[in-house]
Amino acid sequence: MQPRGPLMIEHRLIERLIERIKAELRNIEQSGKADPLFIEVAVDFIRTYADRTHHGKEEQILFRELGKKELSEKDRSVMDELVREHVMGRELTAELVEANRRYKNGVEKALSTIVVKLKTLVDFYPKHIEKEDKRFFPEVAEYLSKQEQDQMLKEFGEFDRQMIHEKYQRLVDDLKV
Repeated sequence: MQPRGPLMIEHRLIERLIERIKAELRNIEQSGKADPLFIEVAVDFIRTYADRTHHGKEEQILFRELGKKELSEKDRSVMDELVREHVMGRELTAELVEANRRYKNGVEKALSTIVVKLKTLVDFYPKHIEKEDKRFFPEVAEYLSKQEQDQMLKEFGEFDRQMIHEKYQRLVDDLKV
């Protein structure tokens, strides 16, 4: 398996969340109310799985290794663009968290911000995923030897194993007693 395999499998789960967000947007349109718990769960997924785990492997492993290569100008430009999109996704998620906090505290105007942020996520992720799956991953595979790809897959596995511990360490640290 090439390193893009696990990343593309992760994309399928992210796409499933996007479908759930679309359903939540329909519920908001029908009821005029958001479900703050749904948003918290979606944000947790985006932060932990989509960003920290998935984008973490891309940025800290795949992009790191590709950064050592003499990429074409086009491939380096796409990689830089993907990193900027990851940052934009983090900022968007933080804005959604803040809007949800305000909404839970009774600020009804925050609902419109929630809707805008959810719609932006629904628009962003499919395009970002398609760019990686169809353009970037296939084109950069040629820069990596079989041995480098095998090592990268091992590093992906170790990265994933550490994530569960990091998530729950943070959870316990954040618990207020």
